[in-house]
Amino acid sequence: MLLKAKSKSKRSAYFWGCSVLVLALFLFPLLGRLTEVDAAGETVNVWMTTGDQSKLLQKQSDVSFGADSGTYATTVNVNENTTYQTIKGFGAAVTGSSAYLINQKMSASQRSALLNDLFGAGGIGLSYIRHTIGASDFSLSSYTYNDTPNNIDDFDLNYFSINPDKTDVIPTLKSILSVNSGVKILGSPWSAPAWMKDTETLNGSYLKWYDSRYYTAYANYFVKYINAFKAEGVPIDAITVQNEPLHTTSGYPSMSMSDTEQRDFIKNYLGPAFRSNNIPAKIVVYDHNWDQTYYATNIFADAAASQYIDGSAWHCYAGNPSAMTTVHNAYPSKNIYFTECSGGEWATNFGDNLKWNLSNLIIGATRNWAQTVLLWNLALDPNHGPTNGGCTDCRGVVTINPSNGNVTKNVEYYVLGHASKFVKPGAVRIDSNTYSGGIENVAFKNPDGSKVLIALNNSASSITFKVRWASQAFVYTLPAGAAATFTWSGSGSGGGNLLQNPGFETGSLSAWSSWTPDGQAAAHKVDSDNPRSGSYKLVHWAPGAYQQTTYQAVSVPNGTYKATVWVRSGGGQNTLRLEASNYGGGTLYGNIGSAAVDAWTPYTIDNINVTTGTITIGVYSNANAGNWAVFDDFELVRK
Repeated sequence: MLLKAKSKSKRSAYFWGCSVLVLALFLFPLLGRLTEVDAAGETVNVWMTTGDQSKLLQKQSDVSFGADSGTYATTVNVNENTTYQTIKGFGAAVTGSSAYLINQKMSASQRSALLNDLFGAGGIGLSYIRHTIGASDFSLSSYTYNDTPNNIDDFDLNYFSINPDKTDVIPTLKSILSVNSGVKILGSPWSAPAWMKDTETLNGSYLKWYDSRYYTAYANYFVKYINAFKAEGVPIDAITVQNEPLHTTSGYPSMSMSDTEQRDFIKNYLGPAFRSNNIPAKIVVYDHNWDQTYYATNIFADAAASQYIDGSAWHCYAGNPSAMTTVHNAYPSKNIYFTECSGGEWATNFGDNLKWNLSNLIIGATRNWAQTVLLWNLALDPNHGPTNGGCTDCRGVVTINPSNGNVTKNVEYYVLGHASKFVKPGAVRIDSNTYSGGIENVAFKNPDGSKVLIALNNSASSITFKVRWASQAFVYTLPAGAAATFTWSGSGSGGGNLLQNPGFETGSLSAWSSWTPDGQAAAHKVDSDNPRSGSYKLVHWAPGAYQQTTYQAVSVPNGTYKATVWVRSGGGQNTLRLEASNYGGGTLYGNIGSAAVDAWTPYTIDNINVTTGTITIGVYSNANAGNWAVFDDFELVRK
């Protein structure tokens, strides 16, 4: 049962009905022409990478949008009217090892060619990088910026110096900025200076928690680091407080830091130090794997700490990308950074790596609110180094041969390139429905209005699918395991799916409203159990008899529309239907019925003639105790 507009007297209704009809007859042709101008057969550029490496980010023949005709089991609906997070960029880490190889093992011409290929407009356009504050397991030695003789205390940081990074790291970062001045840099420490730590070693241990002077000094250490790099012409956009705070080892620089310790450090020391010194760099918490969400949420729950924090950072080595949505849904004002994942000799098949990285990182991370997607080492040598403990078989985005400076582009180069070459900083993710294990995808709108759709065929067979946008469509076939990036221009404001959050991919009921009888609790929710596409679906269910309408009212130009929803149902309801109302005529129904609907099935209301500039679309259940129905991929399009 959809909510209806209040009735008027017959005379008033007749008068206004005639007025609306006259206006509709006058404006409808004009609105139709405007829609056609906004979206009229745009050319779509296509780049493809295949698992057999026969195509490596290779430009394909253009296709064009045309009339939306034919039915395809896989139809990707791109809706730029629904937007999600803003993208900061894609990239990798300029570790000490990467910087050494780039700065010392390549000729000037080789270095220029590589950095232009990685960061330049004519290359893959990487736009966000990470570097280690001091040493990591990929440095030439172990050090921090405030090492002292015999680990004597230095609370005034008189020994502070970034000289260890002036040999390779800072020159490499400056060279990158000379190629692309818009590149942003995030710094992450593997360890505090040894004299600040309980066992006075860089490898393992934790801060001397029992003496506040060490926390004060460590906060000031971050301030001096940011100011020193700024003075070198290397501005720092953000820092994470500690790399992998839940992992320590005696094998390389590392440091333990619990969520409560990090919370209190930010609240009482680091945040106030940044504020009092006018440090603009953002503070980001956690910086560890997807398998733990409590760490970030416990810190965000403390308002005194949270005021200083921009967001949380994540690694890929345990758990899955949905953890980032869990944290986003709990604290939607906090940004999500994906900051580390490495390939290596444990997985050497190019095609398998292409699929995993596209599915979990480029698509999976961004569909779960990540604003950055950063891999681990930007460059390593053929022996997976130089190493400083830790991983002995990791793979860089590129491999540099130190004997001759030659470069090999690894699968990670092409993975990043499918996004970074086309999705610009400041782009927003826009709505698209994805098919897990099939045509997995993610879509973006760049600041200049151009659109980008990144698609992966994560199946064992070729798939032909439709891409629908702005009441137009094109059809494309992707080989098994292949990835493609599609780009096009034009405005889709006059067409496409006009509903907001149509597949509930926000993980919530945002943009949707609820009706139930007086005194009855809501009997709808969003969950992630076997959606038709994407990660979420709508559920109608209650333990007792219930009525529930989930609906959305939208403003649209007058014209003819079609509404569709995909449904599964256990059956048994008294009434189950799709409804359209408040469009200028009586409520229309797409009856689903009381029989069970075992497989996802579309139900449609066609030829809805809107004359009021608005329409309300919803689903209604009048159900007995325990009856359930689930819904996904609502769509309202102009015909």
